[in-house]
Amino acid sequence: MQDLTDGVARFQRDVFPAKAELFAHLATHHTPDTLFISCSDARVVPELITGTEPGDLFVIRTAGNLVPAHTPEADGVAASIEYAVAALGVRDIVVCGHSACGAMTALAEGHDLSGAPAVATWLRHADASVARTSADGDVPALVRQNVLAQLANLATHPSVARALAGGGVALHGWVYDIPTGRVEVLTAGAPALAA
Repeated sequence: MQDLTDGVARFQRDVFPAKAELFAHLATHHTPDTLFISCSDARVVPELITGTEPGDLFVIRTAGNLVPAHTPEADGVAASIEYAVAALGVRDIVVCGHSACGAMTALAEGHDLSGAPAVATWLRHADASVARTSADGDVPALVRQNVLAQLANLATHPSVARALAGGGVALHGWVYDIPTGRVEVLTAGAPALAA
């Protein structure tokens, strides 16, 4: 905990004063251009990877960067997607998977999740991804298939479907490679970011 309190002190002493004008603007404006859906993994930091400032990204982080398909019941992920698209008017939505994902590793390698029933239930949202991955144990392939499956799930949300139909939003699939910092773009027609 001391690391966190020391970090807050550094933020207040060094970072905040240097960006005081930005934070004053953000106090009354919330206009991110992009909804960024990534894994909860602590090694994946959307703002760091994209080089963005506070206020640029509306971020949803879930285990395995999973996006449940739309259902009549509300949940936090669906509510956040709807708010980003319908209220904030984001123009782009990125689903970003990553190398060495613990959730995808557990699925690819058939880990026993009986001691983590909530995790096991949550990971059912990746069943389509697992079904589309041809080789058991192929974590990188599953990570990619999962990003594509979550993009398909996104399109089932009414706010996203309306925005897609009207040309108001574009969907993007990325895979971030932790040891190299490279980002692979999975969606057709998009420029490759990886070198």
